[in-house]
Amino acid sequence: MKKVLAIVAVVIGIGCLWAAYVYWTTPADALPGYFPGFDPAMAGIHMKHGLAALIVGLALFVFAWFSTGKKQASR
Repeated sequence: MKKVLAIVAVVIGIGCLWAAYVYWTTPADALPGYFPGFDPAMAGIHMKHGLAALIVGLALFVFAWFSTGKKQASR
């Protein structure tokens, strides 16, 4: 079960990294309509949205890494 959870975390993490890239490279008026922050009247980019997506994506990778690591033997 832990392996499946780690795979799901990696897939969602990749999606978050992709979202961060989109937020940092696409103006708010050109974002896809299903993205939070889409605003047809705004021409700037969403730095905070991208940073939040990056942090969540990296946290998911760290979670997957630690959940699949070897366990220490108990004493």
